Amino acid sequence: MSTIFFKPKFEAATFVKLLKENYYIPTEAMRQRAWVADEKIYEESVKDPVGFWAELAKEGLDWFKTWDEAYRWQPPYFKWFIGAKVNASYNALDRHMGGWRENKLAIIWEPEPLKEPTVKITYRELYREVNRFANVLKTLGVKKGDRVGIYMPMMPETHVAVLACARIGAPHTVVFSAFSAESLRERLQDSEAKTLITTDGYYRRGKMINLKENADKAVEETIVEKIIVVKRIGEENGLKVNMVPGRDYWWHELRETAEKYCAPEVMDSEDLLYILYTSGTTARPKGVIHETGGYLTQAYWTCKWIFDIHDEDIYWCTSDIGWVTGHTYACYGPLIIGATLLIYEGAPDYPDPGRVWRIIEKNGVTIFYTAPTLIRMLMKLGDEYPKKYDLTSLRLLGTVGEPINYDAWMWYFNMIGQSRCPIVDTWWQTETGGILVSALPGIGPFIPSVAGRSFPGTVHIVLDDDGKPVNQIGGEGYLVQVSPFAPGMLRGLWKAHEKYVDAYWSKFGDKIYFAGDGARVLENGNFRFLGRVDDVMKVAGHRLSTAEMETTLARHPAVAEVAVIAIPQEIKGEAPVAFVIVKQGFTAPDPKELVKIVDTTIGPIARPEKIYFVEDLPKTRSGKIMRRLLRKLSVGEALGDTTTLMNPEVLESIQARIAAERR
Repeated sequence: MSTIFFKPKFEAATFVKLLKENYYIPTEAMRQRAWVADEKIYEESVKDPVGFWAELAKEGLDWFKTWDEAYRWQPPYFKWFIGAKVNASYNALDRHMGGWRENKLAIIWEPEPLKEPTVKITYRELYREVNRFANVLKTLGVKKGDRVGIYMPMMPETHVAVLACARIGAPHTVVFSAFSAESLRERLQDSEAKTLITTDGYYRRGKMINLKENADKAVEETIVEKIIVVKRIGEENGLKVNMVPGRDYWWHELRETAEKYCAPEVMDSEDLLYILYTSGTTARPKGVIHETGGYLTQAYWTCKWIFDIHDEDIYWCTSDIGWVTGHTYACYGPLIIGATLLIYEGAPDYPDPGRVWRIIEKNGVTIFYTAPTLIRMLMKLGDEYPKKYDLTSLRLLGTVGEPINYDAWMWYFNMIGQSRCPIVDTWWQTETGGILVSALPGIGPFIPSVAGRSFPGTVHIVLDDDGKPVNQIGGEGYLVQVSPFAPGMLRGLWKAHEKYVDAYWSKFGDKIYFAGDGARVLENGNFRFLGRVDDVMKVAGHRLSTAEMETTLARHPAVAEVAVIAIPQEIKGEAPVAFVIVKQGFTAPDPKELVKIVDTTIGPIARPEKIYFVEDLPKTRSGKIMRRLLRKLSVGEALGDTTTLMNPEVLESIQARIAAERR
């Protein structure tokens, strides 16, 4: 295999310096290396945001046709690069062909089993596989506009599947491989996917996970007609796979007879690229819609500038592709740039807690982007493991998914970055498509637990309950975005206009996008994020709906009513806690039964940390459950005003139940 594998040109020098206590800025060497180092970009970009993004779009992407109109806003909807023609797969692959990058490594894959070799794939090899598989999809009848389900772990074929769908204009909907069959089913039903791509299985903590078995259960009661299966493990290794004739096909068999080239579909900039389901305040996940041209523009520039990616870098984003971070920063963003991307199949602490650091040392990773949950977990295991490995290749660190606490930030900075690597603490959402708040490596500052400033070309402000700006330094409120909205932002929810309006454009009107997160105003336009202000939890960086969990737990025949809250958890950031009322005439079920329902319906990620059986729940006179009070009881905070409660006496009994469980 012909490859170009760069040796980093930089030396293990100090990239950041301490300006004042816990306030770091880039050194001059870092500023000279960074793509953006002039602070004027913040002011200049918002003088004409539409023109700013239009210039970036022209420079960053290859277009078949440029736009007639850069931005159109009809609240609460907006469009970018209207009339332009583009293709995501072409930008990730074709434009690298014919030049030196075609022989550069595109993907480095680390399987979980240590006995399996690292797989290295060049851009030319990835291009060939995507073309072949795009023709496989077309042969099976997939057309432009058809939705395709993808239920796969982190492996190269997952990226091939995503890019092949984009190549033929078939919107993909990727489902996290740890989600249950039922979670997959409802996403396939809602998206009306007729084709599903999956694997026979994968490895997790040394165990073989039979993913095809889950897929078989999921397609019941859907319109799925074809299932394409990657042979990851094989029956020769003891994994039994049921292949239904006429419905199920082996990936490798279809590949052998596929044509080698597939012309990329010419897509309108506002054509649908993918649907990604995310938890909200309702029981069913929301299908977030991302279009093509604007999303790719934002993915390219946020990835390039925030992670300061250069051709010699080895970049590792640990997110699973089932989440939006995996879409934007472990697939589209780095591949459009032409970066070398590392992906890993398994658990970060298998076969021991040094696995992450072993991978970094082995592959010379220079940029490492992960979640505070993983940082806290590895920090708790002590300094022994990172000290075993040479981490001097690292030059930039990143965090994503939830606010990072001070102690975790400092450990990450001092132990992993060896007090020299900048940390970009990024804020964004499934809905925003890409990072919208972060420090830039060539500008900074890098402050523990402070995300940074709005990405150039976007404007965020903090509003109080009355919708007035919070301008006082240290003031807190609701983070919102104002027009022109970032080009990678969602264009709606799949078949759910009213839900779209209610979720994002109702609190402060249809001209202001409300993110659902609280923030604190700091100096020079910096923000510190405070977490969700609605009933959405952030468990290990993954968004989970309390309503979805409550609906799931209420399926048990003995359960009358449920309230789910999130409480702080040292490793995961937040953990679900359930308060359950048992039906009259029933006895309280074994908590393991309820946990099993959650595992089966949503997935183990949503497993409640604690279940309390209570006689009643605190409610207002209109019948609304006061989850805020349950949260305060759970963490031992003062309750405050309870005069609006219909049943204030229940608080004492719940408090006694919590105290009894803790003894």
